[in-house]
Order: sequence, then C-alpha cells, then structure tokens
Amino acid sequence: MGLPDHHLTEGEQRIRAFHPHWKRLVVPLLALVLIALGSGAAMFFMPAFEYEAYARIAVAVLAVGLLTVWSFVPYLQWKNTSYVLTSHRLTISTGVLNKSNDDIPMSKVNTVSADQTLMERILGSGTLNVESAGEQGHITLRDIPQIQEVRAELFRALDDAADGDP
Repeated sequence: MGLPDHHLTEGEQRIRAFHPHWKRLVVPLLALVLIALGSGAAMFFMPAFEYEAYARIAVAVLAVGLLTVWSFVPYLQWKNTSYVLTSHRLTISTGVLNKSNDDIPMSKVNTVSADQTLMERILGSGTLNVESAGEQGHITLRDIPQIQEVRAELFRALDDAADGDP
C-alpha cells in the first residue's frame, strides 16, 4: 500500500502504512443506500404506461450516475490515498487516475502536532500537522486513524533519524 518495498532505500524500514480514517466513507455509504432505496422505490411504484421501459432505463441511468459521483469516486479517492511512515521519511500518495507522491524526509521535519475534535477523539482519528524545512513548509493531514499512535511512531522515527540510528 502506497510505497512498494522496492522503492525503499537501503536500511529503510516501513513503520506503518495506512489510509485515511474510515469515517470518510460514511457519507458515500449513506448516499449508496439512499440512491439504491430511492431508485428501487421509483421502479417499484412506477405506474404502467406506454413509455414505462424508457422511464425505468432513465431511473437506472440516473441512479448509476449518482452512485458513481457520490459513492464510487469518493471510495476510490479514499482507497488511493495512503500514508507510509518509514524510518527515513513520511510518504503521502494520492490520486486515482493521476498519482501524486510527496516525501518528507525525517531530517527536514521541524514540528509535529495533532488536533482532535470531540468526535475525532471518540473515533480515534485526528489531524496531523507536519512542519518541515522543505518547499511546502506545512502539511496538514486530515482524518488520520489512531492519531496518537501515529504521532508517537513519528516522534520515535524523528529521534532515531536525529541519533543516526538505522
């Protein structure tokens, strides 16, 4: 997921690889259920008339279009967003058709902070803010699962990088 083993440098070890928190899929799942129920009800209660077959096809096409936009695309975006923490870097990979990979070397990270709302504390997710000396300077990663564990592992990786340990 995210960073294949053959892309790791010599001595680099994968610490954690993960997707954004599953809460990003709640709205697409609700959309899937509502669209399926709505289109099923529309087809079931459709009165018999001369162009009934065309109306059923129109409902099906509309349902597939809505499912694609509101359920399938968000799922693909979630599935194709991955974060990989290694002993040398934090890699952020995004994109479905066009891929974008950002690497933040541990030696460039200056500050790491985590923010959580009450709901995020209940769900165990949060926002990770990473400030680096690189071009981007500040990166905000939203909906990180198990935020406190990720933050602790990131701090350990930073300490190891600062000490020169592999």
